[in-house]
Amino acid sequence: MEPLRIGILGAARIAGRAIVEPARLTGARLVAVAARETERAEAFAAEHQVMRVHASYQDVLDDPEVEAIYNPLANGLHGPWNLRAIAAGKHVLTEKPSASNAEEAVRVRDAVREHGVVFMEAFHYAYHPVMRRLQELLAKGELGDLQHVEATMVMPPPPDADPRWSLPLAGGAVMDVGCYAIHAQRMLAQYAGGAPKLISARAGERKRLPGVDEWLNADLEFPSGATGAIRTSMAAESVDFSLKVVGTRGEAFAPFFVLPQNDDRVIVTTKEDTWVEHLGTRSSYTYQLEAFAGAVRNGAPVLTDADDALATMELIDACYRDAGMAPRPASTI
Repeated sequence: MEPLRIGILGAARIAGRAIVEPARLTGARLVAVAARETERAEAFAAEHQVMRVHASYQDVLDDPEVEAIYNPLANGLHGPWNLRAIAAGKHVLTEKPSASNAEEAVRVRDAVREHGVVFMEAFHYAYHPVMRRLQELLAKGELGDLQHVEATMVMPPPPDADPRWSLPLAGGAVMDVGCYAIHAQRMLAQYAGGAPKLISARAGERKRLPGVDEWLNADLEFPSGATGAIRTSMAAESVDFSLKVVGTRGEAFAPFFVLPQNDDRVIVTTKEDTWVEHLGTRSSYTYQLEAFAGAVRNGAPVLTDADDALATMELIDACYRDAGMAPRPASTI
């Protein structure tokens, strides 16, 4: 398969593990990068062997050798630059969430359909064997009928000046970590009769930051009667990125489902026995880039496509509204 030719928008910290290392392992070429400060882009390119530095994000989009864009910008810049990349005819791998709100996600979805590009939202955990095994346990009936899904995404607070606390940049606990918990509920919906419905949500604002959620808890219900619980926070004492799936015959627990390369265990408990399965510490980001390249080169289906992104954003917006907060504003650039 011809190597994918990737341009990077920004020199974000996450890019090292999310695109640079996977590109090295899969043979993809890092063609170009731009950042707000040219010096940062030059340092990034030198460190990660990116072929060239451009003066602006738009220059990366205009580069004829770039066929796909990786977008790790601040949340509020995902939607606008995804739209520009799509309009430029580039395939897009975007960090989550792919838009600031559902209205913007509709525009992204419609643009993807119009221009016929591959679009993938970077819920990388969904491509790892840990998540696939949780789905398999339900699909094969090993846990019985699904009764409850508990997704927890909590972490200590970022610094006060971190853009993840910025309302204009679509910040907040749900947008940074909680979106994983919400997406995971949706990933298991096929085993509970369909998409979950929000029952209630509660949230707390960050001190001196009106409208920015420090934490949010939500309860869901699936058409089958199964329930879901979401707990997310950016003000916890420690990290807990776990997912528990409970069925009529047993339960499965993934203690670090969103970063399975750090902990690849799935702990299965039934009435008869308890055992631990190790699903491999190969990076979820590598699995993700392989899936993206397969979609671009071979037309393989995309699990986390623009339609999936819209459905996730609709549930995120519903959680905000029910908790008495407004959905994140769309940024203008």
